[in-house]
Amino acid sequence: MSDQENAPEVIEEDAIRYPKGLTLHAQTLPERLYVIPIHNRPFFPAQVLPVIVNEQPWAQTLERVSNTEHKCLALFYVDSPHTDASFDPDTLPTHGTLVRIHHASREGGKLQFVAQGLSRVRIRGWLSRKPPYLAEVDYPHAKPESGDEVKAYGMALINAIKELLPLNPLYSEELKNYLNRFSPNDPSPLTDFAAALTTAPGQELQEVLDTVPMLKRMEKVLPLLRKEVEVARLQNELSAEVNRKIGEHQREFFLKEQLKIIQHELGITKDDKSADADEFRARLAGKSLPAQAQKRLDEELNKLSILETGSPEYAVTRNYLDWATALPWGLYGKDKLDLKHARKVLDKHHAGLDDIKERILEFLAVGAFKGEIAGSIVLLVGPPGVGKTSIGKSIAESLGRPFYRFSVGGMRDEAEIKGHRRTYIGALPGKLVQALKEVEVMNPVIMLDEIDKLGASYQGDPASALLETLDPEQNVEFLDHYLDLRLDLSKVLFVCTANTLDSIPGPLLDRMEVIRLSGYIAEEKLAIAKRHLWPKQLAKAGVPKERLAISDAALKAVIEGYAREAGVRQLEKQLGKLVRKSVVQLLENPEVKVKIAAKDLEDYLGMPVFRTEQVLSGVGVITGLAWTSMGGATLPIEATRIHTLNRGFKLTGQLGDVMKESAEIAYSYISSHLKKYGGDPGFFDQAFVHLHVPEGATPKDGPSAGVTMASALLSLARNQLPKKGVAMTGELTLTGLVLPIGGVREKVIAARRQKIFELILPEANRGDFAELPEYLKEGLSVHFAKRYADVAKVLF
Repeated sequence: MSDQENAPEVIEEDAIRYPKGLTLHAQTLPERLYVIPIHNRPFFPAQVLPVIVNEQPWAQTLERVSNTEHKCLALFYVDSPHTDASFDPDTLPTHGTLVRIHHASREGGKLQFVAQGLSRVRIRGWLSRKPPYLAEVDYPHAKPESGDEVKAYGMALINAIKELLPLNPLYSEELKNYLNRFSPNDPSPLTDFAAALTTAPGQELQEVLDTVPMLKRMEKVLPLLRKEVEVARLQNELSAEVNRKIGEHQREFFLKEQLKIIQHELGITKDDKSADADEFRARLAGKSLPAQAQKRLDEELNKLSILETGSPEYAVTRNYLDWATALPWGLYGKDKLDLKHARKVLDKHHAGLDDIKERILEFLAVGAFKGEIAGSIVLLVGPPGVGKTSIGKSIAESLGRPFYRFSVGGMRDEAEIKGHRRTYIGALPGKLVQALKEVEVMNPVIMLDEIDKLGASYQGDPASALLETLDPEQNVEFLDHYLDLRLDLSKVLFVCTANTLDSIPGPLLDRMEVIRLSGYIAEEKLAIAKRHLWPKQLAKAGVPKERLAISDAALKAVIEGYAREAGVRQLEKQLGKLVRKSVVQLLENPEVKVKIAAKDLEDYLGMPVFRTEQVLSGVGVITGLAWTSMGGATLPIEATRIHTLNRGFKLTGQLGDVMKESAEIAYSYISSHLKKYGGDPGFFDQAFVHLHVPEGATPKDGPSAGVTMASALLSLARNQLPKKGVAMTGELTLTGLVLPIGGVREKVIAARRQKIFELILPEANRGDFAELPEYLKEGLSVHFAKRYADVAKVLF
């Protein structure tokens, strides 16, 4: 028989040969093979790896393979892992791998065997399309290719594998095994092995397995291998960076521990305790503490050194020292006692209030003459929105002192002023100690806002706690409960604010110097609006003054119709509303400039809240003047006779007890002196009289309406109209004396607002009227009454 007759049958297809019955390793490759699918990634001819498959349904397949002489089967890659029990044979890829089985074993429902890859395999036809799957196969082999290109690719692959080895040590053993089994000159196993080394997706690896021609396969594998090298390099860099950071931290930790031990050995150890103590001692350097305080702090520092850092007592002591050493013991700021500078500051921040500015300048002048300002407690009293808080800031600025403000309104716990006892968890010093710590000098300006709104509860009475604080004789040795050390507050300038004096306890009020701020008249409000409020609102909205303006007439109309209260807070709100509504127009028409005139106000702000009040007139109707916490007001009082059936007297208008008594006194006085004032002596004997104070929804009380009520009753009894355009105030006694009243300035402002220029005031208030600024007295005709007869003379 010739050689040609012995040669296996060959099917040629391009550059691929499919020999049947090919001899490899002195064995003929079988023409029929059992098939098992694998799911993770394709198996390559150059690999030797363990394979695990489910016992069901592949146990029978493996038994049949083990009974064959060649012990081989075909592994095909199937993308979906859910095709374990069965798969569609038509969906298998073109090529799989012929593997020989070694060391098959069974454990826990799984079959395990070592698969040795031998060759690519291709299915020609199926003999069994259900487990165990059996197929007729043939074996594609690339035509031998030589040339520079193949060698170049071979070298590139080997270089890439060499680069990968140091980056990923996992591959080194596998590569050694491969080199032992294959010749490096054979490019086909080298290419397959290089593909098997990568972590490329299954589909890409299957493409490599399907590519039999040598050069094309190398072209596919080289990019995959290069990518693997890059990924491994990046991974290495990340690991190195992480290890470096961990190494640095460990090194730092070890060095610190070694330093501690070295310092301890040399006796220069400085643990956390020592560091704390040193910091507290450093804080006290340059401060002058009273001997008692110094002794106490030394004791606490010694105590700190013997306590364990983890004990609760250590934390309490450390906290105490933290507060005590942070205080500015003996540190005082230098006062700027320059009256010109002070006047400039006050004028810059406040329009009007000339008498208040003078009073503050007098107060500063005394300090300048003496060389220091100490032991002063100023109380600014006035309606809301007149600038009490900002005057406090101006005083601090004019003196060049730091300013600290806290509100005592609604404060119910005396510990807020004097601190908690140190034994309580979360104990803190009082607000005054906190203020000194923050301002870092012992002579700041401290403002206690809303002192008339202090509360009281079972936790104590803050008003009583303030007695020591605000007494220049006592606050030299102010004692805070937390510190339990004497503090000198005598150099602190306290500025308190209140709306009324009624709710401030007498002993507390007695310690303060009262400065009254009454409301602003329309001219002052206009100046404030132009100089301060309008520019502030424009800046707040970010509107350039060229694009939005308001006329003086419009400002006056806002003041008269929408913001008639004593202060300027409501006025500021209304101006803010005007700016907001104008900004809408500016956005809609970017080119337009808005000028607000008086006639436009109703479109912007709606109908005016305040109408020009009609001063009531007629027989038995008199205009009185009243003081309220919001400023002054006019108060008309009406008297009328209801019938003449019997004698009687009725009061209405939500009057308080004091006003009811004033009305009774006025009724008794006029009844008993009617003949003297030209009335019918028997008028009240048959008359049932009704006295009413309008605006029944508003509660009214106070001791200054007696004269007005008496005048209304006298006008009724004489049946005579009183003089027009006259307003009055004063308290009346049963003997006809007119007693002094308070709030003269506010009442004068209220009369001017109503265009009333003739006033009757008690003689005892002549001095108060004389002290008023000239612009308030201008154009007023004032009669001072000692007895009621003086009032009757002016009216009738």
